[in-house]
Amino acid sequence: MNFMTEEKIKTEIFRYEVTEGVSEYHAILRVTDTLLTYKEQVDFLLEAYSCLILTELSGAVAVFKRFFLSDAANQADYLLAMQPEGVDCALSIVEQPPLDGTKIALWVYLQKGVQTRALPHGIYEVKHGAYRHLWMAGACNQATNSEYQTRLLLNDYVMQLGENGCRLADNCIRTWFFVQNVDVNYAGVVKARNEVFVTQNLTDKTHFIASTGIAGRHANPKVSVLMDTYAVDGLQPEQIHYLYARTHLNPTYEYGVSFERGTYIDYGDRRHVFISGTASINNKGEVVHPGDIQKQTLRMWENVEMLLKEADCDYSQVAHLLVYLRDMADYTVVKRMFEERFPDIPKVYLWAPVCRPGWLIEMECMAVKTMRNEDYPSF
Repeated sequence: MNFMTEEKIKTEIFRYEVTEGVSEYHAILRVTDTLLTYKEQVDFLLEAYSCLILTELSGAVAVFKRFFLSDAANQADYLLAMQPEGVDCALSIVEQPPLDGTKIALWVYLQKGVQTRALPHGIYEVKHGAYRHLWMAGACNQATNSEYQTRLLLNDYVMQLGENGCRLADNCIRTWFFVQNVDVNYAGVVKARNEVFVTQNLTDKTHFIASTGIAGRHANPKVSVLMDTYAVDGLQPEQIHYLYARTHLNPTYEYGVSFERGTYIDYGDRRHVFISGTASINNKGEVVHPGDIQKQTLRMWENVEMLLKEADCDYSQVAHLLVYLRDMADYTVVKRMFEERFPDIPKVYLWAPVCRPGWLIEMECMAVKTMRNEDYPSF
């Protein structure tokens, strides 16, 4: 991991570099000058990103980008207009204000040694070796409410996967649901997801999908739910494993929702770990340390640590952290805690209330670990 600080932009980079095969990078770019106008912040950030892929990460291509905006309704159009002609990867734009007082931040996942192309319906294919990685970002519609929007999103995605020779239960590894007014609309997301999952043989007897369900909104106020997804074609069933950490967490179906706490995939040369949005919860599904942001943060870290440990990983292999806070006033203490414990992991702090009001903080992450398994093709 290393850090680059230009005059107006700070860039944090996680590197997983190999001499043969695919190298991986996660970068988080943040504005450092809160006095800049929104357009100035966008221009400086995009210039820093362009410089990054021409110099430090020369030869790497983006496979997924997520921009975090402070006011999507007034900002998304300009950001989209500034994107290169023919967007090069799945592009997620969500209103989740950076808590440092700036108007925009960027998380980008890049790789070397891959071929990319746009497929129909907003899916982007990243191909290398035996695998096709299918990323989709910003899926949305304007159905009547969050339940109907989520049902339509998932049913459309099932069909889109089918057109690519994939199935939701077999190939989808990760989802993100960004929910406007999450305290009101999340129940509709849960109901629709539960019902669609049953039709796809995703149940408490089989498995679910690693996921984050968090506050976030589209530029259009009629959009209640945004969805990003990641699927992999070419995996054997035994390459996919689910994480439980039952000493600390309970299965989500016990309190009426349907997602996995985490998932890891074994390739011939590495292991990928996807940790879902994780909060201060115990193995009875209860909020731990109500009202205490510092103790909730510590319990959240412990929960994530147990999930990583079950995948034979630890925080040293984490590529990035996305940290979500319900109360902006908690930012200063949370930032201090994270910077003391995880000074070298790329991270961004976002204002995004968690799906249960009692949870003051949530975080998610990805990790990568070198391993050798001759039974599977390399990543």
